[in-house]
Amino acid sequence: MEPKEIPLMIMTTFLFTALFIPIVKKIAVFIGAMDVPNERKVHKVPIPRLGGLGIYAGFLLGYMLFGLHSVQMNAVLIGSFIILVTGIFDDIKPIPAKYKLIGQIVGAAVVPLYGGIILQDVSAFGLYLDFGIFAYPITIIFIVAIINCINLIDGLDGLSSGISSIYFLTVGIIALILNNSNGLDVILTFIMLGFLVHNFHPAKIFMGDSGSMFLGYIIAVIALLGFKNITLTSFIVPILLLAIPIMDTLFAIIRRIVNHKPLGMPDKNHLHHQLLKLKLSQTKTVLVIYLVDILFALASIVYAVGNKVLGTNKYGIIIYAILFILTLLLVVKTNIIWNHDKKKEKNK
Repeated sequence: MEPKEIPLMIMTTFLFTALFIPIVKKIAVFIGAMDVPNERKVHKVPIPRLGGLGIYAGFLLGYMLFGLHSVQMNAVLIGSFIILVTGIFDDIKPIPAKYKLIGQIVGAAVVPLYGGIILQDVSAFGLYLDFGIFAYPITIIFIVAIINCINLIDGLDGLSSGISSIYFLTVGIIALILNNSNGLDVILTFIMLGFLVHNFHPAKIFMGDSGSMFLGYIIAVIALLGFKNITLTSFIVPILLLAIPIMDTLFAIIRRIVNHKPLGMPDKNHLHHQLLKLKLSQTKTVLVIYLVDILFALASIVYAVGNKVLGTNKYGIIIYAILFILTLLLVVKTNIIWNHDKKKEKNK
């Protein structure tokens, strides 16, 4: 990617997405792809939920104008289309979780089986793992897991789109510093910002499963591609950028196991719900999560470029450790895993 192309990439992808989303909104209303409020949801009126179509259109335009064409990218496009179509069907009329999972697995499988993009090994923090023959299934499981992490955290206006923007921007900054940018992260950053114009509170449109599943998919792919050709031969750094959605998903699984609830059963005890219970508004809740995510992003930049710029990456590790300790304190003090309110009622 030539530096002189960056301003054109930014302007084209941002403006196209920002201007195309209102058209998608009309399409969503026409075909009945609406998110109707219920007891689990925060919004009070039906909202169109086909935003993923606009995000994907921006991605295709950016790729056609600025992307590097290859067999790997063909695989990414085929897999992403399968994921998008699965999400669109769910946005129009919710489909059973097992069928949605099948669509995710098929879309994810294209990446390693056709594109040859494989999670073969992981090395970071002095550790090294080689997955050998298990690399293919592990790659598919990894992609499906990230898809569902982003899907689960998509609970407030602008939350998933903002976290995704921070992710893409951070990966782009690291790649530019290490001279390893292919432009995909820049394109996706400003596509998401173009969507965020319409998705930040009060949202005029939701990304829906078509958007959250596509974002999870492309985030996973970037994590697999991002650092294979430089000294960081793993995907650890981009994954730590997803600390908030990954931890929120893990806490949800643990919470349901502890409370003897089905793993697929939705609830209102996710991180953003806990912040809302502290009497924060939707906007303040989202901004707090943005701030925490930005701190993880800064830690990732310090760790990833530490050896090149600072001569050591220990400062990044220290920041990571502090952030994880603070996160654990939040878990202990809220109902993310244990329902303290019920315990108080029993003691009374």
